[in-house]
Amino acid sequence: MPDDIQISKFMSLVLRHAPEQAGLTLDENGWADLGALCAVIERKFGASTTDVARIVAENPKQRFAIEGDRIRAVQGHSVDIDLGLAPSNPPAVLYHGTKEGFLPAILREGLRSQSRQHVHLSKDIGTALVVARRRKGKDVILRVDSAAMAGDGLIFFLSGNGVWLTDHVPPRYLQATSERELP
Repeated sequence: MPDDIQISKFMSLVLRHAPEQAGLTLDENGWADLGALCAVIERKFGASTTDVARIVAENPKQRFAIEGDRIRAVQGHSVDIDLGLAPSNPPAVLYHGTKEGFLPAILREGLRSQSRQHVHLSKDIGTALVVARRRKGKDVILRVDSAAMAGDGLIFFLSGNGVWLTDHVPPRYLQATSERELP
């Protein structure tokens, strides 16, 4: 049986960051040929097209979308693509999970997309904690005053899997909360 986690990580790599590693080309909206991706995955991991469809359907973070004979990642790209998302009004508060070591820079510069196209924000603290726990160190949850950001004209997008995206979160909209202070 193929290793779903390895396949999912490979799909994230080639559909978000390095399509050339699978010999793929992404169109302007991030779509790649599903058959071509499945052929690479079959050679590399021994997984079938049915396995790929199952991995996409069962992915707990719903990172991928299949439309006909095309597949794409729904957010998190470092390559320049247009997901075609319409601006959306965010909830009043959003959250971002990080580590205490990054906090001084974040509070000075705000949240930046780094190598990705957008900053990723969560609608709930639980999801932000999951993100924070991917790295070692003390967890910090940043509370984002998204209502004030939107009121000041900053734009938000909602990805197909419920992740809120924006270009930058200036420091004035951030408030740090350590994990021990959370409910």
